Amino acid sequence: MADEIELKTAPADFRFPTTNQTRHCFTRYVEFHRCVAAKGDDADCGKFAKYYRALCPGEWVERWNEQRENGTFPGPL
Repeated sequence: MADEIELKTAPADFRFPTTNQTRHCFTRYVEFHRCVAAKGDDADCGKFAKYYRALCPGEWVERWNEQRENGTFPGPL
């Protein structure tokens, strides 16, 4: 018998009730980086990383990472 794989994603966030999850994705990305900035790299911010990785397309994350490195990220960190 094969082991069952359990798939999980970010929990529902009632600030984003529509089916378009773009803003939800962006907010979770920002929350992760705020957590790391406030608590340090060793902090338990993994749940936020898990959420944005489940919601955001990889291309967006790569672009945002580059923007953060260049100091041109459009969001509040």
